[in-house]
Amino acid sequence: MFLAFCLVITVIFAKEIPYKAIAPLPTKANGQVEVEPTGPLAVFKGFKNLPPGMPSVLLVTGLTWLSWFPFILYDTDWMGREIYHGDPKGTPDEANAFQAGVRAGAFGLLLNSVVLGFSSFLIEPLCKRLGPRVVWVSSNFLVCLSMAAICIISWWATQDLHGYIQHAITASKEIKIVSLALFAFLGIPLAILYSVPFAVTAQLAAKRGGGQGLCTGVLNIAIVIPQVIIAVGAGPWDELFGKGNIPAFGMASAFALIGGIVGIFLLPKISRRQFRAVSGGGH
Repeated sequence: MFLAFCLVITVIFAKEIPYKAIAPLPTKANGQVEVEPTGPLAVFKGFKNLPPGMPSVLLVTGLTWLSWFPFILYDTDWMGREIYHGDPKGTPDEANAFQAGVRAGAFGLLLNSVVLGFSSFLIEPLCKRLGPRVVWVSSNFLVCLSMAAICIISWWATQDLHGYIQHAITASKEIKIVSLALFAFLGIPLAILYSVPFAVTAQLAAKRGGGQGLCTGVLNIAIVIPQVIIAVGAGPWDELFGKGNIPAFGMASAFALIGGIVGIFLLPKISRRQFRAVSGGGH
C-alpha cells in the first residue's frame, strides 16, 4: 500500500523531461558511433576511463565509509552492551538489559533519521556557500569527533579505562541521554554522505560529457568494499582488545580523520554554480 502511494505521488508530481539529442553522439576515429559499455563487467571496465578527479573521489568515499560501517553495524549492540551493560547470552537480568539497550538504540536511530531528513534541506545551501569539498571534508571531521566521543562515553559508562566493558554494573541516566543525543547528531554528517559524493560524481561525469550511471556504479564499489572489510575484520579486531566495541569505533575515528585530511588535498574542486545545477536536477 505504501509503495502504491509513493508511486501515485511520483506519477502526479514528478516532472520528467523527454530526452532530446542536442549534440551528436561521440564517434571513434573510424567514424563509428562510440557506444557506452553495458553489462556486469562494464563497471569494472569503467575504472580505465574514469573522469579526471574521480579516483580521488573513490578514495575519499572508501575512507569515509570505513569510518561509518562500525557504527552502522554495531550501534544498537553498543547501546545494549556498553551503555546498558547487558549480555544477550548472560543472566536473565543481563539479557533484559541488553534488549532494553537495543530498543534505546533503535529509538536513537529514529532520532538520527529525523535529523538526517531535516539536514538534507540544508546541504544544497551549504554547498552553494562553502563548496561541496568543504562540506564533505567537514562531515568527515564531525564523524571523527563523534566516533571518538563514542569511545569516551564507553569509558565514562564503565568508570574504568582498563576494565572490560561488559563488566560494568550501572549506567547513569546522563550517559544514556548523551548517547541518544550523539545518535541524533550523526544524522547531520550522514545526510552529507548520502548526497554530496553522488552529486560530485555526477558533476565530474557531466564535465566529461556523460557516463553518470557508470561512474555511480564504480562509486558503489567504493562503498561495498569497505563494508566487506569492516564486516570481516571488525570482529577479530575487537577480540584483540577485550571483546568490546571500542576498538572498532576507535578505528572508525582514525579512518574519518584520514579521509578528511586526504579530502582536503585530493578532492576535486567543484564550483558552487556547478553543484547547484547538479543538486537542482534531483541529486
